Amino acid sequence: MGSSLPHYDQSQRVGNCRGSRFCVPRSHFWFRECEQQQALCSQCSVAMCSSTCGFHQCHLGLAIMWPVASQCVGGSTGFQHLPPAALPAVPRPLALPCAAASLRAGYSSHVEVESTSFVRNIFNGQLVPTNVFPFPSALTEEETQSLQTLLHPCTRFFEEVNNPAANEKLESIEEATLAGLKDLGAFGLQVPVELGGTGLKNSQVRSLLARALCRWGCILSVEGTAASRCCCPDPPAARRLARATVGARRGTTRHVWSRLRPLPQYARVVDPEQKEKYTCPIASGEAVAAFCLTEPTSGSDAASIRTVADLSPCGRFYTLNGEKIWISNGGIAEIFTVFAKTPIKVETGEMKERISAFIVERAFGGVTSGPPEKKMGIKCSNTAQVHFDNVKVPAENLLGGLGKGFKVAMNILNNGRFGMVSALAGTMRGVIVKAADHAANRTQFGDKISNYGAIQEKIARMAMLHYVTESMAYVLSANMDMKVPDYKLEAAISKIFASEAAWHVTDEVIQVLGGMGYMQEAGIEKIMRDLRIFRIFEGTNDILRLFVALTGVQYAGSCLKNLQKRLMSPLGNVRAVLREVGWRAKRKVGISSGFSLQGLVHSDLNSSAVQLTTAVDLLGEAVESLLLTLGARLPDKQFHLKRVADAAIDMYAMAVVLSRASRALTLKLVSAEHEKLLCRTWCQEAYERVKANLRAVKSSTWNQSCSNMKLISHAVVQNKGVYTTHPLDICRDPAL
Repeated sequence: MGSSLPHYDQSQRVGNCRGSRFCVPRSHFWFRECEQQQALCSQCSVAMCSSTCGFHQCHLGLAIMWPVASQCVGGSTGFQHLPPAALPAVPRPLALPCAAASLRAGYSSHVEVESTSFVRNIFNGQLVPTNVFPFPSALTEEETQSLQTLLHPCTRFFEEVNNPAANEKLESIEEATLAGLKDLGAFGLQVPVELGGTGLKNSQVRSLLARALCRWGCILSVEGTAASRCCCPDPPAARRLARATVGARRGTTRHVWSRLRPLPQYARVVDPEQKEKYTCPIASGEAVAAFCLTEPTSGSDAASIRTVADLSPCGRFYTLNGEKIWISNGGIAEIFTVFAKTPIKVETGEMKERISAFIVERAFGGVTSGPPEKKMGIKCSNTAQVHFDNVKVPAENLLGGLGKGFKVAMNILNNGRFGMVSALAGTMRGVIVKAADHAANRTQFGDKISNYGAIQEKIARMAMLHYVTESMAYVLSANMDMKVPDYKLEAAISKIFASEAAWHVTDEVIQVLGGMGYMQEAGIEKIMRDLRIFRIFEGTNDILRLFVALTGVQYAGSCLKNLQKRLMSPLGNVRAVLREVGWRAKRKVGISSGFSLQGLVHSDLNSSAVQLTTAVDLLGEAVESLLLTLGARLPDKQFHLKRVADAAIDMYAMAVVLSRASRALTLKLVSAEHEKLLCRTWCQEAYERVKANLRAVKSSTWNQSCSNMKLISHAVVQNKGVYTTHPLDICRDPAL
């Protein structure tokens, strides 16, 4: 059945249905993907798709197959049905308490019932492959060629003009380098051409960042492509570029990226005059921008900021007062995106404080900066405190609407994470070159160290971590270019994975190089210092893990609550409800729900695909069990949420490498067999981690260990240090 479906041919559409791709098998049924409600089932007159995206299963036991000439709303194609199939036995409904879905997750007060997000749906035990399979690409041939024309001048610039050693020593960027960046148009990569920018897509910026822009600084190396032959017509040149720039150009990327981050918001300002006033000078490099969110009392908890903006009685301006810390470009910026609390009247008529965003110019007066911070890494990125003292901000400089600042901030951070992931993939590609070269040439105990298992395991794991990170980067950027509406969990997971993978890979490279890796001459120690910040800024990985878990669990809870409502409604689609209850019950007792990736994954990877679909069942069952057991207490169970998030991260990693390796095998790329090995090995190990994490959250032994860790932590904190007696019993007081 699956063999009749062509791989990666996205040209076959269903009428005007823009989102249709492949029939996706689930058990003995077939489903049809679609973004719009485009057609009715000719057998039962049930709409095939929801208003967003979904699947239709004919309640007569028939199932949708590949389109054939027939009839479609808005088009001229229809659907063919398979012969009737017996429905599975439906168990009795489960008791689903409403409290289970009433989570106190502060990230969103509204949870969508439907989503195309791969990650969001796996928390509900559902497999929605649309955004991941087949491996997405949003670039046309013309856009790929356009990207290639940018690579050569960027390469020459960083080889001939930029001096990373001087930048590091100066703890700033040389004027010649900044002037060259302006000439290259580096500050307006994603700004529309009509506003003075280059107008690149996310996928183009992804390649450019990974191959060349990463050389500018803290994001280190280069290249980071989904496969050198995927986007780069000259793979050897790309590899030379990677080797030539490993460990180079810290800090400049952070400087450039800090300028770029507010631009998407400025570009959306309705007033054309505002667009021209702010976007154009930043895109040209004439003005420097900064993003001001963090405060002394507000780190991960952005809602606790204390900077305030009060509207004047005349309504013409806001008076801004407050302090921001650790602001990239804070000491040199002329334009700031500032977040402050503003009073706003809510529906009840009460006045509440809500976060709003403002465009603030240093020229307004009252804006001062502290000296540059002394940092562990990214030293040539200017980082400083910024103070706002009675700054008069014109009312028209309100960004995104009154009280909408938190959404603006999250959008900027969310969009910014895609650049980080690809750049980190480029960093890993570069340092792996160092490790491979050393292992191939270093002889110890009469043999090349590359022939020893201990080194082989390190290098193999480096390659797998890089492969996953690079795959995540290109799936994410392509999703953004395709205007996928919900990708925030995928972006958060990609940031978590990339920052931790890059740290681990670089640490292992030092280990492979031994004493040489520890020396400054090798350049790896500088990369380590620069990399450390990536697990902290743009949302700490610890907070992002909780965000992923809470958002996913909240979505699963909303689906459970919705199911309960449908169970109680006599007018609902009883068969559809009972089917959902049926697969939930089967999953509860360890029977597969029947999800399949047949037709989307290459046949050589079927066993890995089964591991992923089984993992989806396991996560769905575990989350449902936690909801039913802990209910509203679940948001406070961070030990549990971390394990659930880790399982979701591994599963998303499995999905992106399955998609990418399937593409390589189908297109018969030179690296196809190698990619198959990477994929199979990663999926096997990730599947075992998923099972271990999900077993743990339901294990009484593991729960006792969590309770013990709470007591241990409490004792250490109360004692303000380690609370154990000295082994030599020198002092009776454990505190000493």
